[in-house]
Amino acid sequence: MWCSRMALRRLQQVAVTPLNMAGGLTSKVQREMSTLPRVYITRQIPPEGLKILRESGQVQFELWDSDDVPVPRKELLQKVKGVDGLVCVLTEKIDTELLDAAGPNLKVLSTMSVGFDHLSLEELKKRGIRVGYTPDVLTDSVAELTVALLLTTSRRLIEATHEAKTGGWGTWRTLWLCGHELAGSTVGILGLGRIGVAIAERLAPFKVKKFIYADVAPRPELASVINAEYVSFDELAKQSDFLSVCCALTPETKEICNKDLFSKMKNTSIFINTSRGGVVNQEDLYEALSTGQIAGAGLDVTVPEPLPTSHPLFTLKNCVILPHIASASYATRNNMSALAANNLLLGLRGEPMIKELKL
Repeated sequence: MWCSRMALRRLQQVAVTPLNMAGGLTSKVQREMSTLPRVYITRQIPPEGLKILRESGQVQFELWDSDDVPVPRKELLQKVKGVDGLVCVLTEKIDTELLDAAGPNLKVLSTMSVGFDHLSLEELKKRGIRVGYTPDVLTDSVAELTVALLLTTSRRLIEATHEAKTGGWGTWRTLWLCGHELAGSTVGILGLGRIGVAIAERLAPFKVKKFIYADVAPRPELASVINAEYVSFDELAKQSDFLSVCCALTPETKEICNKDLFSKMKNTSIFINTSRGGVVNQEDLYEALSTGQIAGAGLDVTVPEPLPTSHPLFTLKNCVILPHIASASYATRNNMSALAANNLLLGLRGEPMIKELKL
């Protein structure tokens, strides 16, 4: 938490010096403000980001003032007309239709997310629109949630809580609600980046025997931090007692976790996904869980989101599903908001963003 607060203070300090508004808004100031770049914000983002934008004096902005309901598509297409900058979250699809509606004034897009599968990158590149995003600041919270989800799934905590609440807690039994422990295990990571390393660092004190990982290529510098071994995709499936998916969603990784992967895993293996729902074939996962091909799965992401309550995965005791909350800590969401705001302001000034997606 101390690190998160320090990160937030740094992001606050980056914010450009605000205009001196002492003495109220004169007509001259009002005229000047009317010429400021126009920005639309697609969600009521956490307060630190809004504070940075308000106090910068560099933009005039309008926002969809709700955090509970996404802006309707029809309204979004109307509101983006003529804007110079756009701040969005992962629920908004930034595609050709929206970019056409925005028009040629749009120069900067800042997404309050680390993932960018909701963005049409080719269209953005073609139009010369710069893109800011918010990696790194959510590494700790995502890693924490991943470990919590892994333990919840492997030690069957949701099942146990249900039994305690509904009268299933009877006499002590030798194998009742037994799960799988981390001590002496092999933990596999699909897609080794900062989050994968942070997960491994948190799991190491549980006496994990070995960390292995698969990626498009070896990542020796990151791997050395956690003493992880690079293996093939097949070996990752075969060796892992716990398999944590940390890769980005790309055309190459779409549904990469499918029946071929699950069929190679141990029947005692635990599968965890806190990356993107699209990397998993959910029908294949259901089959693997319902037939005992793997022991359990913990998901923080699904397709679609929200996942319909009628979905078969919800019927399984050995599948724990969370509503995409890996970055949901107060400190992290404010850090993301502040970074998104600063990326936008710097981009509109033509300066390097703190975190810019290279198109």
